[in-house]
Amino acid sequence: FKAAIAAGVDSVMTAHIVFPAFDPSGDPATLSHPILTGLLRERLGFEGVVITDSLAMEGVRKKYGDARVAVLAIKAGVDQLLNPPDLPAAWNAVLAAVRGGEISEARLDASLRRILELKLRRGLFKDPYAGRRAVDRAVGTRSHLTEADRIADRTVTLLVNKDKLLPLSRRRRNSLLVVGVDPAAPSGTGGPTTAVLAAALNELGFTATALPTGTGAKPDPGQDRIDAAVAAARDKDAVIVATYNVTAASSQRALVSALAATGRPVVQVAIRNPYDIARLSGVAAALATYGWTDVEVRAAARVIAGKTRPYGRLPVSVPRADDPDRVLYPIGHGLRY
Repeated sequence: FKAAIAAGVDSVMTAHIVFPAFDPSGDPATLSHPILTGLLRERLGFEGVVITDSLAMEGVRKKYGDARVAVLAIKAGVDQLLNPPDLPAAWNAVLAAVRGGEISEARLDASLRRILELKLRRGLFKDPYAGRRAVDRAVGTRSHLTEADRIADRTVTLLVNKDKLLPLSRRRRNSLLVVGVDPAAPSGTGGPTTAVLAAALNELGFTATALPTGTGAKPDPGQDRIDAAVAAARDKDAVIVATYNVTAASSQRALVSALAATGRPVVQVAIRNPYDIARLSGVAAALATYGWTDVEVRAAARVIAGKTRPYGRLPVSVPRADDPDRVLYPIGHGLRY
């Protein structure tokens, strides 16, 4: 954050995480005056726009409720409220807080000034509109798509690679089954994950079939989906399984174990958080993509196929599931080939 601020970053997003070392109140950072004002503004000297992560997330909603969260976020130092689940409730709560003196008009003016200054720096007042042709010339261009692929290729992290299974040999392991979770595309376009991954592997010379076993809302498969995946895996050369927020009680664990029991090598791809591997057994290889947009999924396929090498390194440590005080994979871990 110091480096980003020194480089002139325009905006900082808050996280709905509790950080007792900075604020012992138990409030998430999004609602913490000691963190957003005391640390970010005063100690680190950030003068740009502070925006919350989505206020529809449970991590910020469960303690105070949707109306009060909006007020507390502004009091903490937030300039923009992202995705309040009940916009009228949030708006009216802030209005009541201003009328009651809990939030001063000067406090709102400070946020408005930062937002307007950002728009001014980015030229939004001078030329605020763009025609369709201008958008097509600037958004989704070949150079932008190539750069997105390049960035994604540098982030895929190889955590496990037993017996040097990866990269997969198209000659020895051509027939693949792709199973796992299909969360909704973050942008509302693209996906589903298993289909995109299978299609990318097919384009790279494999014969891959997709069999989704869950969604972002319901990532844990029932026994019928596990049985179907196991049956489909029996005549394949390897199985790719996309996992999503695996917990101690998650039936994704049973899915992976059942697939491994078939004797087919299992390649696990964590498409959200890299911590899934700590709760899984029997995988021959494991990757972390940190996201499930099409560009990240296709990058994982290129790494699996050996089209690109795994360059990523863990930005966090992965603790052991049975002993969180012990580290399974440290920050910076990332295998190569």
